[in-house]
Amino acid sequence: MSAKLAAVFERAKREQRIAFIPYVMAGDPDLATTEAILRALSAAGADIIELGIPYSDPLADGPTIASAGARALANGTRLVDVLELAQRCKQETPLLLFTYFNPVYQFGVERFARDAAHAGAAGAIVPDCALEESATVRDAIRAHGLEMPLLVAPSTTRERAAEIAQAATGFVYVVSRLGVTGAGTMPDIRPLSTQLSMLRELSDKPLAVGFGLSRPEAIAEIAPRADGVVVGSALIDAYAGTRGNEAARRVTEFVTPLVAAAHRAKDAP
Repeated sequence: MSAKLAAVFERAKREQRIAFIPYVMAGDPDLATTEAILRALSAAGADIIELGIPYSDPLADGPTIASAGARALANGTRLVDVLELAQRCKQETPLLLFTYFNPVYQFGVERFARDAAHAGAAGAIVPDCALEESATVRDAIRAHGLEMPLLVAPSTTRERAAEIAQAATGFVYVVSRLGVTGAGTMPDIRPLSTQLSMLRELSDKPLAVGFGLSRPEAIAEIAPRADGVVVGSALIDAYAGTRGNEAARRVTEFVTPLVAAAHRAKDAP
């Protein structure tokens, strides 16, 4: 079985830093721009890139990512287009598909897993797929050598967190606060630290924190306690309204200090 995601965290640990994981929505504003952004993120030092598959009824996405998905759908972006994009960029940074169960179900669970593997994806996150109902998806994804991180929320009990961490592959996605994605509200570090400490006791898998992260100081504060950070909405805001090389330039400008913060993270007090 491939273990691209786990290998990224192992390398980051050896280098005494955390992994930087940006999120972008495929097809926003168009697929050519997304391809330019993926290459810019790779060049800037992203360790893993979450590649969103646009969906009309997202549950975990806040206004910024939901709007990006709506723009991508309006442009005609289809799941097969995202997989073709992933295949074109598969020699770059590992790509982790981010989608919801209904698109996977409509596409076909087995077909999705097979084509994602053929496209060179490292794995997939399906946040609305409950643990008890996700066995079919997890089995198909793993059968094709992919990894499937699972989410732990602040409201997740210790017992359930243990089950989720056991079932997750690649890493455990730690949701930093209740609610949907968005850069507007910085996570409260104290309860987040408690949550991360609890997960350390339950699992030795890497812990990547997402939701509400947008600034280098936030990454530096979380880094001593985590193995990776996910930044999405603020990144999309940084290139919103631009296309092509201009979007790529803005992405590079935005993520450079975030990557630097992740790379010096373990030196933070």
